[in-house]
Amino acid sequence: MSVLPILTLGDPRLRLKGQPVDSFGKYLHELIDDLTDTMRHAPGVGLAAPQLGEAVNVAVVEVGGRLLELVNPRIVRADGDDRDLEGCLSIPGFFAYVTRAEKVWVVAQDRRGKKYKIAGSGLLGRAMQHELDHLDGKLFIDYLTDLETELIPVGRLEEQGMDEEEREALARRG
Repeated sequence: MSVLPILTLGDPRLRLKGQPVDSFGKYLHELIDDLTDTMRHAPGVGLAAPQLGEAVNVAVVEVGGRLLELVNPRIVRADGDDRDLEGCLSIPGFFAYVTRAEKVWVVAQDRRGKKYKIAGSGLLGRAMQHELDHLDGKLFIDYLTDLETELIPVGRLEEQGMDEEEREALARRG
């Protein structure tokens, strides 16, 4: 298990699409462990393999003390709309309001290849959608129509009255 560097905006590997996983052995287990360690060290609530330069369909999400290892995940159902602030470990220091589904149902496999289903709303639902976007080479800024006006530097959150605790909680979402 290692803490690895997270790719940042401008690195073309962030736009690579994850390839399906068909081998559930040592490489996959080590990748999931590296993703988890790197995410926790950042700190964040999710991280996808392309953010470490690995173009495979693997991501991790940890919300409320529950770690999800998402291998070959796909959204099978989505309901409602939810607009909230979102950040990304690959775009540090910036946030934006992004509209996503209010609730999603995801089918995935674990590190051993066993299929499972999970439903998520709130932060869990948003984090799963965010990480699955990474597996398609998509970043949260792709939802914005004007980066100049919609992308919010962390300093501007202070101006809007967000206290340090709220900013830290938001930063962990990335």
